[in-house]
Amino acid sequence: MDQPNRQRVMWARLQRTATALAFCLAAGSAANTLTAQDAPAPAPQAPATSAQQAAPAADGSTPVPAHSSKWDYPKSITAKDGQQIYFVQKGDTLWDLANKFLNNPYAWPQIWELNQWIKDPHWIYPGDPLIIDAGRGAQGATPEAVAGAEPIRLDVTALRRPELAYSISDFVQQPFLAPQGADAWYKANGAFEITGKKDDGKSILGDGDTVYLNAGDAQGVRDGDRFVVIKTVQEELKHPDTKKKMGDVLEQVAILRVDHTTPNGAVATIERSMDSVSVGDHLTRFTEPSDIKLELRKDTDEPVKLQDPAIEVVYTRDDHKLNGFSQQFLVDKGSNDGLKVGDILLMSRTNNWQGNGGEKDTEHFAHYLGQAIVVHTDAGSATCRVLRSQEEVYVGDRLTR
Repeated sequence: MDQPNRQRVMWARLQRTATALAFCLAAGSAANTLTAQDAPAPAPQAPATSAQQAAPAADGSTPVPAHSSKWDYPKSITAKDGQQIYFVQKGDTLWDLANKFLNNPYAWPQIWELNQWIKDPHWIYPGDPLIIDAGRGAQGATPEAVAGAEPIRLDVTALRRPELAYSISDFVQQPFLAPQGADAWYKANGAFEITGKKDDGKSILGDGDTVYLNAGDAQGVRDGDRFVVIKTVQEELKHPDTKKKMGDVLEQVAILRVDHTTPNGAVATIERSMDSVSVGDHLTRFTEPSDIKLELRKDTDEPVKLQDPAIEVVYTRDDHKLNGFSQQFLVDKGSNDGLKVGDILLMSRTNNWQGNGGEKDTEHFAHYLGQAIVVHTDAGSATCRVLRSQEEVYVGDRLTR
């Protein structure tokens, strides 16, 4: 095998190995960011018709119609000889487009290489323009091309995604406290509602289901807008010690995208759900959350030195206990107490026992349980996500900065 062919073979094997490893790592880590390519590729769709594309300009460039996209897409695009322009359609991923145009899904980096304005290849949006060079073909795409190739050594650590302390998957299932009560919070934040569903036979809705909203053009809703689905999960939460009412617990459970609007309503599709969605759930505008990289603390010696007053866990899911990693809970301190998003807190549980002095002599020891990060704050409460834990976390456990 000559040197150019050998290089193409090695590149093809590297692409396949790297992609497979990346998929495995994404599936195995709850901290990874939500991606369109984490799921099996959908069936290929037909290319956009000429009616969906604007006519080329005099200079040969093709104008890109305005659309909803996370990226700063080019307003016009020009294909060179041998290249073609494709406008992304609903359900497309670079994975299935590579399979469609290059006959090899593992060749998706070749498409991304020509469209570097896409900052994250896992996210593409309907209407995004892509230059595709099908003439190149997929390098090393056939089994015959890789037969007999020498094995290559791959540094797996270079492919491993950094662990995140917080990502969009955490955002979609984030609980928070509404001290004024759920109804007042929804009103203050201009929340809309899901008032219907396409499939009347479904009582529990999830990814891909179509729902109807009670807001449309007159309320400023536009095609492509995205909303967070929020539901009330507990009313009148009481502090475990003082029994003082702290408010209602709300939880974000899904993200949906508007497909079509009417004067006072809209049709939308659930893009990503982490819990069941129901008619009657509320909606607020979606803003893309920022990932937070993991940075653990080193000062984990026992006994844990608790601040005074200590931060206390007041709400957890799953029968008032957690199984640790990636779970979220509420605490009784917030921005008024100096907490801010990104703070890393040590979790602890204090054990008490009778000392040598008898009943009047009580000894205390604060054991180290793990670490959590603050991901949301209100004036008097905050949401935390478990980063590391040695055992379950309960209501009443303490945290410290």
